[in-house]
Amino acid sequence: MERLGTGIGWRPEIADAVERMPGIDWVEAVAENVCPGHLPDSLRRLRERGVTVVPHGVSLGLGGADRPDAGRLTALAERAEALGSPLVTEHIAFVRAGGPLTASPHLEAGHLLPVPRTRDALDVLCENVRIAQDALPVPLAVENIAALFGWPGEEMTEGQFLYELADRTGVRLLIDVANLHTNHVNRGEDPAKALAELPLEAIAYVHVAGGFERDGVWHDSHAHPVPGPVLDILTDLASRVSPPGVLLERDENFPAPAELEGELAAIRRALEAGTVERLKAEVRAAGSAAALRRAGTGAVGALRGEARAGIGAQELRPGTGAGRLGETLGVASGPLARDEAGWPGGEAGATRGACGLPRPGDGGAARQRLGLAQTALLSALVAGTPVPEGFDRVRVGVQARALAAKRAGVVAKVAPELPVILGSGYRPAFLSYAQTRPMTGGYRRDALDFAEHLLHAGRPGNAGVRRELRAWWLERSGPAPRSARPAHRLVRATRRALLRR
Repeated sequence: MERLGTGIGWRPEIADAVERMPGIDWVEAVAENVCPGHLPDSLRRLRERGVTVVPHGVSLGLGGADRPDAGRLTALAERAEALGSPLVTEHIAFVRAGGPLTASPHLEAGHLLPVPRTRDALDVLCENVRIAQDALPVPLAVENIAALFGWPGEEMTEGQFLYELADRTGVRLLIDVANLHTNHVNRGEDPAKALAELPLEAIAYVHVAGGFERDGVWHDSHAHPVPGPVLDILTDLASRVSPPGVLLERDENFPAPAELEGELAAIRRALEAGTVERLKAEVRAAGSAAALRRAGTGAVGALRGEARAGIGAQELRPGTGAGRLGETLGVASGPLARDEAGWPGGEAGATRGACGLPRPGDGGAARQRLGLAQTALLSALVAGTPVPEGFDRVRVGVQARALAAKRAGVVAKVAPELPVILGSGYRPAFLSYAQTRPMTGGYRRDALDFAEHLLHAGRPGNAGVRRELRAWWLERSGPAPRSARPAHRLVRATRRALLRR
């Protein structure tokens, strides 16, 4: 894996500051915000200086029940080629549900939502990852996400789920230590245990970001300074492996460049502390190995016998330091083990065939089961339907409110005229609208649907504001701005007539 070094998320709001920052080896850009034929001047200048740019996708939905959309894959591939990137990244998440697979309305989350850590979800995810790998011109890495809630009936820990995914597909991992902290606070999951179970050799790079806690819930905001516990997890990771790259993410509430540089310095210190611990451990291990050599083959034979007898089997799990020792001693454990017929052995192989592929005939059924479950959950989050049985209703409610708030914020950015027209009434009106009306076609469509909903309801109450909103909606609701059409004079006359009502 190419060494990336220390990087920062490139965003238009801090583009100039990023160009001037010392010690920036690479940047990451949100893939959907980059047009291959019209790269931002800042990214182009960074590329010319030799700074690596990695496109980071957010809309593919590899964890969803449907197969990845060919158009989205093509777009991601085009961005990788335009930027000359060594890899592309996406998320282990679902972002939409419904549609033909479940014979239900199509729903968009507008957010990364967790997949259940079940055999069905893993089988579907592995197939989706393979489809994406075949369509992309460079290697793919996938990111663990933050979650406010967990799925009922999960069959694996996060570390086990990621280990099997990497083992079965060869995909690389983008490990977000801030997300490990989020899941520790929200779901009680131990970050150290997750790191111990990961295939560390598969790590492509690492994300670091900030957030905040409210009422016992950690929100992965990417808009706050990186807290100490996240840096501690980074140190723990660096004590186990030297990550090829580490990147600071910041998406909103951008501070002064000096503050961002201070956060990057703190990240470097955390990495250095972990590196020192790793080197100390390597020295101790080298000393132990030398002692074994001095003791002769008898001691090595005894150790081999103990390992084969299963002593310390958990420590010899592949993906940890001890796992590689287990392979050296001839121990087969974890997902790599095979039964007598050549199928993956143990519980992990109970429902899959050779090479980790799903057993024949169960792929479509797994997709449908997963699709139904994800649709029911997403409908509860964005359309106000009942929360499916087994979920934490309070946490699902927190997530639903967070999704609506995010929708309101993004719509205000893509259609900045709406908050101007509606004033202080914009946000409460949108949140009320979003409670039972899910997004179905992206944020720009959402803005138009919201305005149309208000107009049909005879709102706002102020006639002048309503006329202004109607004019805005008429101007933007067609396939092209009405002023740009050949019949623009007739349209303008029609609009003036509407405004006089």
